[in-house]
Amino acid sequence: MNAACSKFCKSPRPLQVLSVVGLIFGAATIVSGGQVIFGPEEKRIAVGASVPFVVWFNFLAGFAYLAAAVGLFRRAKWGAYLAMAIAAATAVTFAAFGVHILMGEAFEARTVGAMTLRTGVWLVIACVARHSLLRQE
Repeated sequence: MNAACSKFCKSPRPLQVLSVVGLIFGAATIVSGGQVIFGPEEKRIAVGASVPFVVWFNFLAGFAYLAAAVGLFRRAKWGAYLAMAIAAATAVTFAAFGVHILMGEAFEARTVGAMTLRTGVWLVIACVARHSLLRQE
């Protein structure tokens, strides 16, 4: 590992910033998913061709985002493991969504962007968490 990366990963600041990002992301995910799942019919119609397994995954993952954010802010190793699990599960769900699209099923194009963002954010968080909390020097 080069000196710049080593210094970056040993500093608590990047992980704290990313934990706040995870916290905000988690809260927003729970609210938006909850509105689609539990909200009024008008809200579900406004969403368009939502894919139920993606909506449910994101809604439930939002709670894991909050837990991981707390763990990462506290620099707990379990927070890094949870972040890596979230990143992996999100990537698998995104792949399943891709299969859904390839099968010709209905979907909203904005879901592609949202899943790209979610996967990317959690890959970055997981990578920084792993390097910050789990690497043995």
